[in-house]
Amino acid sequence: MFTPTPLNLPTYPFKITQKDEVVFIFDELRKKHLVLTPEEWVRQHFIQHLISEKKFPRTLIQIEGGLVLNQLQKRSDILVYNTAGEKLMLIECKAPKVKITQSVFDQASRYNSIHQAKWIVLTNGLQHVYAKMDLEKGKFNFVQEMPEYLGL
Repeated sequence: MFTPTPLNLPTYPFKITQKDEVVFIFDELRKKHLVLTPEEWVRQHFIQHLISEKKFPRTLIQIEGGLVLNQLQKRSDILVYNTAGEKLMLIECKAPKVKITQSVFDQASRYNSIHQAKWIVLTNGLQHVYAKMDLEKGKFNFVQEMPEYLGL
């Protein structure tokens, strides 16, 4: 059974329930209870961070969107759109014990080769990496902080 640990994100009043030995967290965007895994704990915190602190409209956030990469079905953790329907941000969430490494960035970059989002964000809840993409040049710049939605 997963015991939630503190993250390097604000705390939020999640609805957590337990049935037998399984703990669930209520996902406000999908309106359903999900098994609370370490990765889901990070994903739910980061979604709330986007909405509460960074002012992203909840209607523009998609969770676990599918994509096809090298003829394989994959899932990106979080995709954020702008009001024109363009993909703004690809967010890859990992469990807190998973280090944010070059291979994690490479995975997100492969996904973004399909999505073509303007930002890639990596988080394990403890460490957050933000990369602003220059899609025309195929380059990126790491930045210290993710901008608010209105700044994008």
